[in-house]
Amino acid sequence: MKHIVSVSLGSSRRNGKVTEVFGGQTFLIERIGTDGDKEKAIQLIRSLDGQVNAFGLGGTDLYIYAGDKRYTFRESKQIAAAAQKTPIVDGSGLKNTLERNVIHYLKRNESMCFEDKSVLVVCAVDRFGLAQAFVNAGSRTVFGDLLFGLGLPWPIYSLSGLSRLAKLVAPVITQLPIHLFYPTGKQQNEVKPRFEKYFAAADIIAGDFHFIRRYMPSSLADKIVITNTVTQEDENLLRNRGVSILVTTTPEMGGRSFGTNVLEAVLVTQAGKRPDQLTAQDYEQMLQEMDIMPRIKKLSV
Repeated sequence: MKHIVSVSLGSSRRNGKVTEVFGGQTFLIERIGTDGDKEKAIQLIRSLDGQVNAFGLGGTDLYIYAGDKRYTFRESKQIAAAAQKTPIVDGSGLKNTLERNVIHYLKRNESMCFEDKSVLVVCAVDRFGLAQAFVNAGSRTVFGDLLFGLGLPWPIYSLSGLSRLAKLVAPVITQLPIHLFYPTGKQQNEVKPRFEKYFAAADIIAGDFHFIRRYMPSSLADKIVITNTVTQEDENLLRNRGVSILVTTTPEMGGRSFGTNVLEAVLVTQAGKRPDQLTAQDYEQMLQEMDIMPRIKKLSV
């Protein structure tokens, strides 16, 4: 049995452990939250280094891309450095391939129409593949990076604007403490509505679930939510808010979905290669060979 451990800066309330089979191989998958404690995350990784097959790094990104340049989050790099023997991934190597494919899958297999639909992507800088897929499908997109990441009342309406923002802010935010712009620890258990009109105007709400959960309004009636990292408690919350369809870009594991970092750790382990040896094409092929598909669930009629 292969062993994957996702170490997250997120809330320990979201912890979970499941056993799943991918590509004929059995995996024990654990998610351990450190409630925003960076030092605790470092010590946990050090204690398990060399004893597990791969680490996922959750509750933060290790890398962000602006054009063809990759920026590394200073705080995340410090955490990842604790893994000297076991490979550690944050999901960024897989995310664009996986999430771009989900939109194609929904169009092809679920007859889901995106043309002229209003879509709110709560944070798109780290999900350019998803953002691009919506634009290419003819959606009217709003990118909420400044709204929800920095609290500034400036929506972004184009991929070119998103690219300009990424090049401008990536060198700066990657040097800042993560909790300043991303919900960590107990923040992941709190709901503080922000810029509600953008949620209300959207037919589809997509992107990072912790941004969605923290800033969503009291009603999401008839909305489609495309996200991941959703627990059973989160699913019930979305159902109570009136969400019609929940799509998680990662598959169901033990009644919930885990972050992209977990799935990337699974694929890296299955490939038997270092993360830097795998390309987007490798991930694409492995997703097909292992028959990994999104989870689609109707929450209300």
